[in-house]
Amino acid sequence: MSTTAAHVPAQSSAARTRPFGWRDKIGYMFGDFGNDFTFILQSTFFLIFYTNVMGINAAHVGTLLFAARILDAFTDVGAGRLIDVLKPGRSGRFKPWLLRIMIPVSGAAFLMFSPFLQDGSYGMRLGWMIFTYFLWGTVFYTLINIPYGSMASVISNKAEHRASLSVFRSLGATLANLAISVVLPLVVFVQINGQSELSGTRMMLAAAGCGILAVLCYLLCFVNVQERVHTAPKPKGERMGFAQTMGTLVTNRALTGLVTSSLFMLVAFMTLGTIMPYLFNEYFNNGQLLSAVNFVGLAPTLLLVPFASKLAKTFGKKEVGVTGLAVGIAAALVMYFLRTDSPYVFMGGYAVLMFGLMALNILIWAFITDVIDYQEIRTGERNDATVYATYSWARKLGQAVAGGLTGWALGWIGYESTAGENIVQADQVLDGIYNLATLLPAALLLVSALALIFWYPLSKKRVDANIATLEQKHAAEEAQA
Repeated sequence: MSTTAAHVPAQSSAARTRPFGWRDKIGYMFGDFGNDFTFILQSTFFLIFYTNVMGINAAHVGTLLFAARILDAFTDVGAGRLIDVLKPGRSGRFKPWLLRIMIPVSGAAFLMFSPFLQDGSYGMRLGWMIFTYFLWGTVFYTLINIPYGSMASVISNKAEHRASLSVFRSLGATLANLAISVVLPLVVFVQINGQSELSGTRMMLAAAGCGILAVLCYLLCFVNVQERVHTAPKPKGERMGFAQTMGTLVTNRALTGLVTSSLFMLVAFMTLGTIMPYLFNEYFNNGQLLSAVNFVGLAPTLLLVPFASKLAKTFGKKEVGVTGLAVGIAAALVMYFLRTDSPYVFMGGYAVLMFGLMALNILIWAFITDVIDYQEIRTGERNDATVYATYSWARKLGQAVAGGLTGWALGWIGYESTAGENIVQADQVLDGIYNLATLLPAALLLVSALALIFWYPLSKKRVDANIATLEQKHAAEEAQA
């Protein structure tokens, strides 16, 4: 048996490997459902919880979000490399991590939204925010999200299967979004003396419920997904070192192009999600309408789910993504110049914007499996978790930039924290919030589209050729085993 073979037969008996099917797609969907029960909770409510309930300055919250993601450059990539070189468990290389981390990540999310120190000094409140956020995001979310995301490349090696996994992962995120962004505002926002306010106690109870549901979803993912592409790491003396591996990633044009495009797309997406509570709570003075606008924003994903895989197979993922971004840019600019005072007119434009953005986002996880294949062709080694971790960090950086940018921008336009006070924002502040929800996303999506067009090299033709090359390579390795 060759000592340099990187691809080994799946299981000792073909009978133990069931065919890829709906069970895998549904199971993988539940994994993202579990992730997003804490992730979307954080991305939607963290900033407004700490400004309006805990009384933390918006710029301080933004600085935390940005600084934490810089640190994640080390924890994400370190975790990915660790997973790549460790010996797989009985259930695979990636699945065991779901069981190890599902309870810690859910518990940390609960602590993050617990207003225990609401009446403490500013330093105590600030320290609690920093500690709980790092515990949730930098430690536990990293240790469950990276193996979950890396798993897609080993569930199947077929392009159409991977595209369907990406679609179902996006569907899981959408369902979690429906549960959190649509339902929770009706629960956690209350009207006091004619003003919409976020309740700290209700927010804590909502976090507890989301944590319990996250654990259940992780269990459903674990029992329904099967790893089929089994890659044994090369012996230590034969595989590339960490520095060499990272060097190949930096020069991987597919990875850097995807990182750049998705970074700006994600900043736009996350900025919209973060600013929506302020837009509807302050500009439209009705926080409960956040449920309706979030549903409108999620509906495009549900509409795209039945067609996304077929569109990707017919036209190519890159080609579908570029078209969608063009639609999103146009919708954002129309809303900016229209400057409507009607929340319902805004919702209509927002739906079109999100339809265009989701055309790229719903397939983004299939993009990364193409990049992993491209990396194997370039280097001869398969670094699923390391590649995914590098991309994951870039996404987290986008989230940090979005959170930091929104927090800083709220400070720049003069937004005042309203914890325990009945403050009416000035007209120029309200106009600034509207600009952050329209013009800023349009500019960010334009950069994303340009990077995808001119930098990312994996067109449909190139992806199909890469898959054929790897199928021949892996078949030859199995024949030698």
